[in-house]
Amino acid sequence: MAGIYIHIPFCKSRCIYCGFYSTTALELRQRYVDAVCKEAHPLPLPKGGEIDTIYIGGGTPSQLSIAQLEQILAPLIPPKGGGLPSPSGRGRGRGFEVTMECNPDDVTVQYAAALPQLGINRVSMGAQTFNDERLRFLNRRHTAAQVQQAVQRLRDAGINNISIDLMYGFPNETLTDWERDIDTALALDVEHISSYCLMYEEGTPLYERMRNEECDEETERQMYELLMDKLEAAGYEHYEISNWSRSHRSKHNSNYWKDVPYIGIGAAAHSYDGHRRWWNVADLREYIRRIEKGESPVEGSELIEGWTRYNDRVTVALRTCEGLDLTTLTDEQRDYCMKNARRFMDDGLLQEKAHHLALTRKGLFVSDMVMSELMKV
Repeated sequence: MAGIYIHIPFCKSRCIYCGFYSTTALELRQRYVDAVCKEAHPLPLPKGGEIDTIYIGGGTPSQLSIAQLEQILAPLIPPKGGGLPSPSGRGRGRGFEVTMECNPDDVTVQYAAALPQLGINRVSMGAQTFNDERLRFLNRRHTAAQVQQAVQRLRDAGINNISIDLMYGFPNETLTDWERDIDTALALDVEHISSYCLMYEEGTPLYERMRNEECDEETERQMYELLMDKLEAAGYEHYEISNWSRSHRSKHNSNYWKDVPYIGIGAAAHSYDGHRRWWNVADLREYIRRIEKGESPVEGSELIEGWTRYNDRVTVALRTCEGLDLTTLTDEQRDYCMKNARRFMDDGLLQEKAHHLALTRKGLFVSDMVMSELMKV
């Protein structure tokens, strides 16, 4: 199996924390959509691969019109039995997942109703917080009320797999503030929640403006622990460091963590065939120019083998509740891994179960440190 990732870089406005490639050059949307369609056809499938997920990310994909989304998706989701995949997963094959990221304020009644007709059966929305003052601080366009409204509109349209993103670690945010956000999210009764600590990435407006006002580490730790406790008590499975599922894990993202090949389409998109990783130029106009001239949009590539592959597996697989499958390593890699893992196992940070090495709950709080110590430098 393999997944397709389609990058839509357009944003109506830039969030101050965002480090992903994006642009506000909305006048280039149609030319970009034409270029994406040209890059995608014929689709460069991995050898023996079959597509089982599509993920439209950004940027803000919901800044595209329904007609533009249909132009991209229709050739990628061929009808089976006379119809596209339905919200229940029927159509092109049971379990075929098509995710689209949306901004809550873009989800009108008409827009929501059109998504299932395009084959989209999963929507991911960046709620981030339910405090309007903090949303303004992030330069988000939506309000807290619009998140709740968007969820209801998607439900009414038949989308039964909804994910929301939550963010914690704002300057001056208290545990009470954060608990209020969690409770509001739980009241939405969505199938999936992703949550991240606010990151002050160099080069973002947030870094330049607020780098001396970050939330302290102990408060962040308490916020993460509170999040785990409340989501698990509400019946969500903590299946990856930053992801919780009540009934539907993200199949597309899970494939990344399982080392499944993927195809990236669009500016700045990455691809991986199991042995090599390559990426497109992270420049909207240059990407369009290359595609229109019949040139490759690929900017660089690297081989993923030996210890490079080992390091990749450590930093990705250990994020999951299943952990790192030790049987996929060479004897040399497994010996190296277990030698370095022993002290963390003695300290209760790692555990071995069914030939897998996994972080314990205690280990989740220092996951970056543990992973770095297991890597081969």
